Amino acid sequence: MVSPKAAATPVLVVDDDGDIRIALEMLLKYEGYEVWTARNGKEALARLDAEEQKGRRPGVILTDLKMPEIDGLELLEAVRVRENPPPVILISGHADVATAVEAMQAGAANFLEKPLVDNRVLVTLESALHAERLERENSGLRRQLANRWELVGTSPATQRLRAQVEQVADSDASVLITGENGSGKEVVARNLHWLGPRAPEPFVTVNCAAIPDELIESELFGHEKGSFTGAHERRIGHFEAANLGTLFLDEIGDMPLNAQAKVLRALETHEITRVGDSQSIPVDIRVLAATNADLSKAVEEKTFRLDLFYRLNVVPLGIVPLRDRREDVLPLANHFLEEAATRAGRRARSLTQDAIRRLEALEFPGNVRQLKNLLEGASVFASETSLTAEDLDHILESGPAMSTPSAPNNRGEVDPFLAPTFEEFKDRSEALFFRQKLEANGGNVKRTAEELGMQRSHLYKKLDRYGLRN
Repeated sequence: MVSPKAAATPVLVVDDDGDIRIALEMLLKYEGYEVWTARNGKEALARLDAEEQKGRRPGVILTDLKMPEIDGLELLEAVRVRENPPPVILISGHADVATAVEAMQAGAANFLEKPLVDNRVLVTLESALHAERLERENSGLRRQLANRWELVGTSPATQRLRAQVEQVADSDASVLITGENGSGKEVVARNLHWLGPRAPEPFVTVNCAAIPDELIESELFGHEKGSFTGAHERRIGHFEAANLGTLFLDEIGDMPLNAQAKVLRALETHEITRVGDSQSIPVDIRVLAATNADLSKAVEEKTFRLDLFYRLNVVPLGIVPLRDRREDVLPLANHFLEEAATRAGRRARSLTQDAIRRLEALEFPGNVRQLKNLLEGASVFASETSLTAEDLDHILESGPAMSTPSAPNNRGEVDPFLAPTFEEFKDRSEALFFRQKLEANGGNVKRTAEELGMQRSHLYKKLDRYGLRN
């Protein structure tokens, strides 16, 4: 039975030996492949050019190594510099195996030794096609992720930040990213990773504030089986998981002092030790950290180590709050609508003029995350084609305030006493209360939770509910 994948996959066979060329053509056509042929590299490149004009390309190229005019190695080099090049499989005689291996190091997908064996040809061909399909899928996923975490905005502040990220990405220096809750610190961190040489390697995120103090060492460095109650098996920590890649320490200001000392040692020695073990494990990572707190103040208050602050703050990057870069509101809104449409497999909704005016009048104390949540909620009420101010009002009238306490808007969203129901009054009051307490503590979640006598995890749930958390 002919495979549908094979039927849709052209294969370019290049060989100056007519018998081999015809034999390969017959074999591949029998298996359901579309076959293009050429007698040498020059003919092959001409065929590639002609098919490219029609928007077509081969799924794989099978080429002899020794040919007149342009040989297999020269063809490989010419194909590799093209956009989206297909995999190339070289065919070589026994005496040319060393050259074929050298060609693989230069980018060939594989090589086949003469005399050709049908099963070997088909297995090698399918393997190359499978690897290419995986690479296309991975590239598509990388593009989707890059779009999801794109630094969107036209304001001078965003343009400046984008330029700084591009400059810093190639470096291995530690970066401390500061900004209010929801301003986009993780977006900056991911861009620093993907634009740098460590992009193919892991990006590991650690929310330092969300890990209980007694477990943070195990979470960061891992543990051995039986090292403490509940350690039923060996566990790899975040440092080890991020090896060769990037470790993003979010909410670094909430890390306990005892853990800070061990993180500092790991960063300086490039080694970690699992809990319950004595053997050091080398790690090669780039560290990015983020905080909404004033670490300089935390250093003065002896809640954050000065030496760790200097170790993390090699390159400081600050993010301006959304209310101070209002030119970014509309581009961000359109970006989030496009993103939602892509996930749903439909065309993006457009914002009506009244919706644009409504968005531009809001302050967004929860920054970019609050804007995104507002649009996601309003989309539930919107038509298939557009999103109106009325759709936004469904969320604005029952959700947390969208203006800062010092700058109430003309719709009375800040004042809880203007809420139409008791439930909405409670929600608005609670949102204001937590925002003001968080601001009074410089954005430090740990300190806020201690002041309020709350579990940190419970406070995080409240901040998530009201769009107050980064």
